[in-house]
Amino acid sequence: MAETSFDPTKKYQEQEEVFFDDGREIELLHFVYGKPEVEEIRNNPTKVLAAIDEFARTKKYLMNVGEDKGRIVTETIHERRPQVMVELGGYIGYSCVLFGEAVRAAGGKKYWSLERNPEFAAVISSLVDLAGLSEVVKVVVGPSDASIRRLHSSGDLQHIDMMFLDHYKPAYTTDLKLCEELQLVTPGSVLAADNVIKPGNPPYLEYVRSTCEEKRQSAGKGGADGVDTRFADRTANQYKSRQGQEKLDESRRGNPNLVYESKLVHSFEPNGVPVS
Repeated sequence: MAETSFDPTKKYQEQEEVFFDDGREIELLHFVYGKPEVEEIRNNPTKVLAAIDEFARTKKYLMNVGEDKGRIVTETIHERRPQVMVELGGYIGYSCVLFGEAVRAAGGKKYWSLERNPEFAAVISSLVDLAGLSEVVKVVVGPSDASIRRLHSSGDLQHIDMMFLDHYKPAYTTDLKLCEELQLVTPGSVLAADNVIKPGNPPYLEYVRSTCEEKRQSAGKGGADGVDTRFADRTANQYKSRQGQEKLDESRRGNPNLVYESKLVHSFEPNGVPVS
């Protein structure tokens, strides 16, 4: 269900020019674990999320999915009851705790959180442990495509019932195609992709809205080590200072025989900005 209004009392701090990977993620851990009521928070995912929200509302902005957008995904989890869910891009673990608990409550078995930054992954693991979700949630460190291949080849990941994409925006399409090629994403799999309108993801929307014939005609035409030029420089180079120049395999074909039912759902960022 789309959100029609935003509660200003829940608003996060304003997003700064530099809004992540500047030490605030470790500050968050100290804030949460330093709370006098930390033992009451332990093993309670809702209270862990509330503590994260408190930091983002009173201290520094965090690029979390937030309550409003998060509610849309959790409702889908409760409806579809995935046994295995994967998220690409975990950041500090807000979505991991929120959706991991929803998967557990729906009778699911595993929630995989794939995070490239080892510091962020350590924060995720710490908060997942605090929330008491370690038996369901597994955090994997490394580039998303390499992690997907490794989990598939080891047999740990054989099918994806639901996937949440919230990592490096140019990798949405290439990683989805990889999952299709490995038959991890098949008919019946559900995708939830964040930020496809703002800041925008034209290649992803084009791909999931294309017909089989359109996908066959365009299959394999991209380069093997580039980033789609339709992305703004700020988006394409978001992680350049830490990770270096991105090299994505735009030549992946995916499975052009898959057809997606695509739907835009309007909501709000946790700082009140309307998004889809």
